[in-house]
Amino acid sequence: MAILTELSEEHEAEITYDVFLSFRGKDTRLGFMDHLYQALVNENISTFLDEEEVETGEELKPELARAIKSSRASIVVLSKNYASSTWCLDELVMILEQRRVSDHIVLPIFYNVEPAHIRKQESTFGEALFQHKKRIESEKDVEKKIQGAHQLKLWTKGLTEIVDLKGKDATGRRETEVIEEVVKEISTRLELHLQRRMRIPHLIGMDDSINTISSWLKRGSSEAAEILTIWGMPGIGKTTLAKHMYMLHCHEFETSSFVEAIGERCAQQTCSQLDLQKQLLGDILKKRNIEENNADWCTSKVEKALSRKKTLLVLDDVDNFEQLDVLIGTKGFHPGSKIIITTKDGSLTEKCSLFCMKFPPEHTKHALHGLSDTASTRLLCWHAFGNIDPKKGYEKEAEHVVKYCGGHPLALKILGSSLINEDAAAWSAVLEMLESKGYLIDVQEVLQISFDSLSGDCKELFKHIACFFVGKEREVTETILKECGFQASYGITELIDRCFLAIGDDNELTMHQLLQEMGRDLVRKESPDKPWKRSRVWKHEESLNLLKNDKGTQRIQGLILDMNLFREETLHRSISSVTEHNIQNDVNKSYRAAQPMQMVYEFFLIMWLFFARLLLMLSSSHCKKVELRADALRKMDKLKLLQLNNVKIEGSYKNFPKGLRWLCMRGFHSKFIPSDLPMKNLVSLDMSYSNLTQLWKKPKVLGSLKILNLSYCKLVRVEGFSGLPALERLFLKNCKSLVHVCESIGGCNSLVIVDLSYCSKLSNVPVSISKLKNVRSLSLDGCLGASEFLMRMKDMESYAFSSSVGEFLSKSPKSFLLPSLVTLSLKGNNLSNESFPNDFSSMSMLKRLYLNKNPIESLPDCVRSLSRVEVLDVGECWMLKSVLCPPRTIKYLSAKFCSSLIKITFPQEMSALPDVYYRNSESLTEIKGILKIEAIAQTDEQILCRLGWTNIRHVKDHQVWIWDLFISSRPKNLPIQMLYEFGIFSTCFPGKAVPDWVPHKSSGSSISFTMPSSSMNKKIEGINISFVHTFSGTGMVSSLRTKVQNVTKNRTWIYYGYIFAVREGDEDIVWLSHWMFGDNEIENGDEVSVTIVEEEEDGGVMVRECAVNPVYKDRDNEKDPLSYYKSWKHIIGGDLSAFQLTSGDYFLNHDRFFNPPHRFEDLFEHKTTQNLLGYTPQFKGTSLIFKCLNISKSL
Repeated sequence: MAILTELSEEHEAEITYDVFLSFRGKDTRLGFMDHLYQALVNENISTFLDEEEVETGEELKPELARAIKSSRASIVVLSKNYASSTWCLDELVMILEQRRVSDHIVLPIFYNVEPAHIRKQESTFGEALFQHKKRIESEKDVEKKIQGAHQLKLWTKGLTEIVDLKGKDATGRRETEVIEEVVKEISTRLELHLQRRMRIPHLIGMDDSINTISSWLKRGSSEAAEILTIWGMPGIGKTTLAKHMYMLHCHEFETSSFVEAIGERCAQQTCSQLDLQKQLLGDILKKRNIEENNADWCTSKVEKALSRKKTLLVLDDVDNFEQLDVLIGTKGFHPGSKIIITTKDGSLTEKCSLFCMKFPPEHTKHALHGLSDTASTRLLCWHAFGNIDPKKGYEKEAEHVVKYCGGHPLALKILGSSLINEDAAAWSAVLEMLESKGYLIDVQEVLQISFDSLSGDCKELFKHIACFFVGKEREVTETILKECGFQASYGITELIDRCFLAIGDDNELTMHQLLQEMGRDLVRKESPDKPWKRSRVWKHEESLNLLKNDKGTQRIQGLILDMNLFREETLHRSISSVTEHNIQNDVNKSYRAAQPMQMVYEFFLIMWLFFARLLLMLSSSHCKKVELRADALRKMDKLKLLQLNNVKIEGSYKNFPKGLRWLCMRGFHSKFIPSDLPMKNLVSLDMSYSNLTQLWKKPKVLGSLKILNLSYCKLVRVEGFSGLPALERLFLKNCKSLVHVCESIGGCNSLVIVDLSYCSKLSNVPVSISKLKNVRSLSLDGCLGASEFLMRMKDMESYAFSSSVGEFLSKSPKSFLLPSLVTLSLKGNNLSNESFPNDFSSMSMLKRLYLNKNPIESLPDCVRSLSRVEVLDVGECWMLKSVLCPPRTIKYLSAKFCSSLIKITFPQEMSALPDVYYRNSESLTEIKGILKIEAIAQTDEQILCRLGWTNIRHVKDHQVWIWDLFISSRPKNLPIQMLYEFGIFSTCFPGKAVPDWVPHKSSGSSISFTMPSSSMNKKIEGINISFVHTFSGTGMVSSLRTKVQNVTKNRTWIYYGYIFAVREGDEDIVWLSHWMFGDNEIENGDEVSVTIVEEEEDGGVMVRECAVNPVYKDRDNEKDPLSYYKSWKHIIGGDLSAFQLTSGDYFLNHDRFFNPPHRFEDLFEHKTTQNLLGYTPQFKGTSLIFKCLNISKSL
């Protein structure tokens, strides 16, 4: 698929309908409205029409409010009795509010009424409003009377406003003519509206599928879960579409998960299904680490999690129904959940065990076919010309290419990318090749043409990657293939530019499955029936047969065999065949036909499946007895890439190919590496998951070896590093029995990465590692010796003269402490503050430091000596109470899940504070310079008095539901809190009115006043502002959004507080804030205006009243209890330059501390913000106070 536009997704994901119809049923329902609705539907315009009439005085149904908000446009049919319905009037008010806060289109139709009568409230409109007024005035309940008067004001204003909009006058005209005009205009305006509104990547040619799936996601019973299978040929866009829909709608569910490339990942490694389960479970439970090593237990946990939350789940690229059994089990889902499955086989989903149960879920299939000619042309041109239209002079060529691609998106993308900046001659050459093949039947032929345009070196490189290196880290792959004679770095870059390759989140090589199949098919065609005559052999079964039958030849450059994967493939094929033919059709039909026997059939079906799997697993165990002879490889003189995972090999290794560059023998059976194994030219050796207890009996000299992976082995000692002078990457992760690593490692001067994580018995990490000058990454997570390693750094001079390590260490302690280290990971090592040395300054290049899951109570002093560190992670340090003055170079600080963390401070001299993450650190009360929050009951009485908050103590025992989005994803019922940021103190509590001691009051959401004069011995301290939020229902959210203007001095501050209050019960929410101002900001006699933002986007949250009063301070020398707060830099009267708009106003929002200006575009384009300010705001200048750090996962 192609991305046509790259914009954000605000609002678009919320859209359900194109048009909402507002009308008076008794005037128009059976005639005009019925015809209009049908005409809109016939034009494929999704339209909401409510079938239920309402009596006057009833409240607007919540579903109507939601329908208005989730529609792109509203058509308001104003008839003679429209205003007699309070429901219609409430709809009108909400429609106009939606127009103010978004791009909502409003089209009025004047149906046999005069617009002037509506504007002036005359005739039936005046009579209706008069009757409403009488009813309201007769109301005995004071609160309802006030609310009714407010509603009447809104209705009157709404009727006046709707008349001023461009509409259609139906009076005296044929209804069919009016309806035709309305449909035409709304269609045109919707199209333009969509062009303005699109905030997410637009998929060319996928509109119908997007609408269909959006409808499926929105519809359905809330009492049941549903499954959708998106199926089609490879490369047709299944994954792209599923990911697009997931991005659109995931926020509408309690939890969500997108599990990508399931089939491909299951084919790559034996433990991948458990990894997929952990990812799914982690997403649903919103946990980062899932500690589970049993697939069956993990399935049970997933089943339980899926049953408890309304979930949107996407399972991508499923190629075996057993993958569904493992991932989602058989217990079903929480009502309202939606599961999307993408697969090449449309019948696969219903073969899983879930559909053999008593009540299978509702299942829908959606097939993807090729794009239309128009969409195909746009997609081709987008990749070839960077535009959706053909370049002038290339129209015919583009048309011909589109025909040959048969509407296949991947073929169009690859072919278009191959023709970037090419002249007409190149297009003609491609067309000639296409014409020689005739019209396409197989999309591989189009990909072949693009492949043919690659250089010879890139072609061979592509085949190597397609067969052996998809999913492998880029740098590792480049290192290996460079030694195979390729210009690997250049070639991989070229393949990426030509869309044959991509780079994943972890710097791994990724390739579309169709491209990988093409690369492998090219190799297969070298000798379709005789794998031993091909250049590469990657199918496990073919490799096994080749080696068993001694069929090796000199043509073979690479070969892989993994016996565990081979057994799995054999087992899956057998089970799939048995289940499909013997169970799925016959038994499933039988138990559905005999309703009284359903439970019996279900029981026997499960038992049958269990024993069938058991028998097949036992029957496949013969594979374990296969033993291969080492000399089966003796004829493969050109073999450079070899993988023999979980293979038992007998005999002498002396005839192994001597030109091997990459040897992977995971699960090797011997206790040491055979001494006669030729390894002179080896660049990469992977012996992980093996029975090795030592490397070799006698030391080896391997001058070419750069990558050594011994992770998860049974090694006890690792020695002989002096024979590995070129070693760059050493992996000893999870070697649970390892107790000794030789100090000779200090002689491996080329080492870049050392991973000793989770070596739980390695008590002594070689101190000579400290001498290594080129190490960029050192991982000691969960390593027993990490603490001792750090302790030895405390007194390194004594080790410099040690006879055992003296040959590797220099005399000056600071000269050998990892001077090139960029990443240091010390997670989960039970390190206390005392475990660290006093000084880390020798690690002058360190940029990333990970201290997660350690019992530190504060930031170790040595961290402050790091002069370049940019990333500091102290997440899940449960005893951490404070992070005080980290290095001023910090750009990213993660303090998530630190349950004891109270305070974070930064050095005063920092010019730019870092991006701080502190989610689920629920004890955090202060990030100095940014925010401070504490319970009112714990606040110093002198501070409250200085704020002028008299009689506030009476609320200290109250509680309110507070939602701090930066700490928790859910609101909490807390004692009344006081928040401080930007020089503004704020609190909120349940109540019906503003405090009595805030005297200057006004109904509504704004108030203006002139600062009164004070006696000479007093000065202005600030202004108290209070208001009451009323709600139309429970569970609604109230926030503090205030604008203060000094009209006299032409200064404006807009404050968006970062905490929210959630209404529970019948109480309203009272907000109280104190704005600290000095003489420079506000003086006696200045005219001041305060405006409270009503929560228009939430609907039904209104300001009942607001109040203000100035606060003065005696001009004396007494100690100021607010001095600490006034010392903060970014407050009113301080440095707010990064918060200043181009207009000169100040926009005070917590997000600005951590995000650059472009992140505020959506907020600033919002109608609520624009209405408040009267213009579209933009931050001043391009320099940022705090920069968003894009942390690369590569070194």
